[in-house]
Amino acid sequence: MTEMISSPAISRREALVIALLALIGLVVLPCLNAFVPSTSPLHVSNFAITVYGKYLCYAVLAIGVNLLWGYTGLLSLGQALFFSLGGYALGMHLMLKIGKLGQYQSDLPDFMVFLEFPKRFPETGGLPPHWIPFHSFWFSAAAVIWVPALLALVFGWLAFRSRIKGVYFSILSQALTYAATLLFFRNDFTFGGNNGLTDFKFILGADINAPSTKRWLYIASGVLLLAVYLGCRWLTSTKFGLIQRAIRDSENRVLFSGYATGRFKLFVFVVSAVICGLGGALYVPQVGIINPSEMAPDKSLEAVVWCAVGGRGSMLGPVVGAIAVNAMKSYATHAFPEQWLYLLGGMFILVTLFMPGGIVGVPAQWRAARARWTRKGEAAGDKGTAPAVLESATKEP
Repeated sequence: MTEMISSPAISRREALVIALLALIGLVVLPCLNAFVPSTSPLHVSNFAITVYGKYLCYAVLAIGVNLLWGYTGLLSLGQALFFSLGGYALGMHLMLKIGKLGQYQSDLPDFMVFLEFPKRFPETGGLPPHWIPFHSFWFSAAAVIWVPALLALVFGWLAFRSRIKGVYFSILSQALTYAATLLFFRNDFTFGGNNGLTDFKFILGADINAPSTKRWLYIASGVLLLAVYLGCRWLTSTKFGLIQRAIRDSENRVLFSGYATGRFKLFVFVVSAVICGLGGALYVPQVGIINPSEMAPDKSLEAVVWCAVGGRGSMLGPVVGAIAVNAMKSYATHAFPEQWLYLLGGMFILVTLFMPGGIVGVPAQWRAARARWTRKGEAAGDKGTAPAVLESATKEP
C-alpha cells in the first residue's frame, strides 16, 4: 500500500545523472587539483577547490530549507542559525587546537587572552567551563548534531504546540535568528564576539591550510551532499513524504484524517536543523572563519532565494540554485558589487513571476507551453476546415 501511494523511487535517469555528477565532483575535480600541473589549463587550483567546497556546503543548507519549505510548507527564516551553530561547534574544537601558535602564544584562543578571560575563569586557567569538552573532536562532532537539534526541538515544540504556522512561523523563526545574532555579537558570551572564531591551524592533526587537507574537506562536503540528497530523496518517497506534501497542501484535511501534524512538522524541523548544522560544520574549516554575520536573518533569506531560483519542491532544484546563485555572487561582487543585491532581488522576482518551477522546472514548463501551442494550432485548423466541410456536404450532387 505504501508503495502505491508514495512518490516514485529514484528513476534510472536520475540515478545516472547523480552517478555522473558524483564522478565529476568527487573524483575528476580532486584529481585535476592533485595530479595536473598548475601550468595546465585543466588544473583546478587550491583556491577553486575551496570555493567549490563552500558551494557544496551551501547546497546542503539549501536542501535543509527545501525539506521544510518545499515539501512541508514551512517557510523558516532561521535555518542559517542552525548552519552557524554547527560551524561554531566544530570551530570551538579547531580554536582549542591552535595551541601556542596564536599571537599571544598561549594555550587559550587569542580573543580569550585579549578579553582577560583568566580573570573571569581562574579555576580553569581562563577557559570557560563549557569549552572544556570541545577538546575532544568526537564530542565536537556530536555537538554539530545535537546542538542544532536541541534548539530546533525546543523552539519547534513550542511553536507547533501553539499551532503557529504560515507567516507567523516565519516571523518567529526570524526573530529567533536575530536574537541569537545579537547574543553572539556580545564579547562576554565567550564565542569571540563580532570577530567570531578564526585563524584555525589543524584539524585531526593535519595542517588545515595544506592542499591535501583542503582537497579532503572538499571531498567530505561532496559526500555529505550526496548522502543528504539520497537520504531526503528516500524520506520524501515514503508514506511519510506523502503526509509531508499533504500538510503543505492542506493541513486541516490531514488533521481531520487523524494525523498529528504537529509531530510530523516537529520531526522535519529537527531533521532540517541537523542537515544545516552538518553543512555548517564542513563550511567553517574551508572558509576559515565563523562569526555572527553567518547567522544573520539575511543569510536565511538568501537560502530561500536559492531554493526558489533552483526550484523548490524538488531535490535537485535547491542544489542547482545554491551553486548557481553563489557562483554568480562570486563573479558579481567583484565585477559590479554595488548592483549585486539588485540583481539578486530581480532574479527572485523574475523566477517567482515567470518560472514558478525554478531552473529545474524550465524543461517541463517549456513542454507544457509547446503542448498548449500545439492544441491551439490544431483547434485553429479545425475551425478553418469546418466551413469548407459544411459547404461540400450541402452541395447537391
